[in-house]
Amino acid sequence: MHFQAKLLATAVAWGLATAAPAAAGLDTEAASNSAARTLGCGLRDFWRFASTLSHQAEVYFPGSAQFAQYNERWSNVEPPAVNITILPATEQDVVEIVKIASGCNIPFLAYNGKHGATTTLGRMDWGIAINLRKLSSVVIAPTGDKVTVGGGTNSKVLIDALWDAGKQTVTGSCECVSYMGPALGGGHGWLQGHHGLIGDQFLEMNVVLANGTLKTINANSDLWWAMNGAGHNFGIVTSVTSSIYPIAHANWAIETIMFTGDKVNAVYQAVNDHLHNNQPVGLVEWSYWMNIPEISPSPVIELYIIQEGVTVVDPIYTAPFHALGPVSATPRTGTYRDMSGWVGIALDGPPCQKTGAANPRFPIYLPAYNATAQEEVYAAFAAATAAPGSPFANSLFLFEGYSTQGVAAVDPLSSAFAFRDDNLLLAPLITYTPAGAARDLQAKQLGNQLRQILHNGSGRSQMHTYVNYAYGDESTEQLYGHEQWRQTKLAALKTKYDPNGRFSFYAPAV
Repeated sequence: MHFQAKLLATAVAWGLATAAPAAAGLDTEAASNSAARTLGCGLRDFWRFASTLSHQAEVYFPGSAQFAQYNERWSNVEPPAVNITILPATEQDVVEIVKIASGCNIPFLAYNGKHGATTTLGRMDWGIAINLRKLSSVVIAPTGDKVTVGGGTNSKVLIDALWDAGKQTVTGSCECVSYMGPALGGGHGWLQGHHGLIGDQFLEMNVVLANGTLKTINANSDLWWAMNGAGHNFGIVTSVTSSIYPIAHANWAIETIMFTGDKVNAVYQAVNDHLHNNQPVGLVEWSYWMNIPEISPSPVIELYIIQEGVTVVDPIYTAPFHALGPVSATPRTGTYRDMSGWVGIALDGPPCQKTGAANPRFPIYLPAYNATAQEEVYAAFAAATAAPGSPFANSLFLFEGYSTQGVAAVDPLSSAFAFRDDNLLLAPLITYTPAGAARDLQAKQLGNQLRQILHNGSGRSQMHTYVNYAYGDESTEQLYGHEQWRQTKLAALKTKYDPNGRFSFYAPAV
């Protein structure tokens, strides 16, 4: 409560100086002096801060509708607690916010889509939320081979702007997430088989460091290595310039093939045998497990086979699954912009809605499926989610099988992203209505049980996980690589660029 009171006094002073509605009727001078005494910052610092923000910047406090709107999160397990929300409108606004926050030792957290679900965010129990949504821009270079994207740009905005110009690049597959958020953890996407991860497309970026300085960096900077794979730990990216490419194939096709759970072993053995062995660049395999009681009392398997440059998925890929006796097989055709909708992650899809639910994930990378382990983990998932009255009935199990040639082609030493040799990304998504610490612990135990079954089936001694899906209890080795040189390099860069740990709420690297 002491810390909360400190920031409340600061917020009052800032709010009055910027004409934010929540501060009316309060004693500006008294509040400012209180903040100055408590935080050790001079009174002039607060007035100077207020005057340096652009007129388009917005400041909101608890109790306002905008504060609630801009802090509503997709997952509500150990969310960050904040006392003031600022929407910077310019790059320089971000500089000023970080400068004053760091100088006064006030915690801060930058975000955009609010889909980050790691429980480490809960370590922020007071401070400033920096909502980057006003830094949304897409500027294609006259040369047509690169684009400069504002740090608050949504993936869907970028996809559509590039498409209208006959271009595309690697973005996250989910339309409602930000472009930058996934990219800082490497970032998977539909086009990664051609071009690599989202972060692999970067050519230059503007980043605000922990001391409030703005740096333009590229591959000549030692920080560049860290920003692709561990970037959440080092700064706030206000803009990035990335490679873009002509649209190679306007048309894409999908076949959605549904199975009941008794086919789980056969389905994933067939995925190994017919899709992942020599998987073409333009082929993607995804699947979900979910409860649809009107079809089956146990979770169904919904398999998606997606192919570029065709109007019907080649039967060489679908026939082996037809032979297994599916419940249904539904082909569709469209364009690249239809893909997220096909797999239920478009802007209007359920995963893009903020309903107050808890949505922790428990990711694991694998080289291939172990069909026996798939049977075992299916049985555990079904027992926990399909039982009558289960609080986890709306949970999903995600299985992402992108083509990986472009990811593997990048030198593994060149970035902090450590798991370029892995072919599959799997994650149970345990969805439930928050109901206290006991329910949270139950969900955590279930998610880790399911992940451990998959890990045991991999035959590996070391677990590989995806930082952008992290639950929050993963080790730094599991998130950023088990090689000692990686851990040493990350620690050294952290000491150099963020010695006071300002950027340590999202899956900290040290």
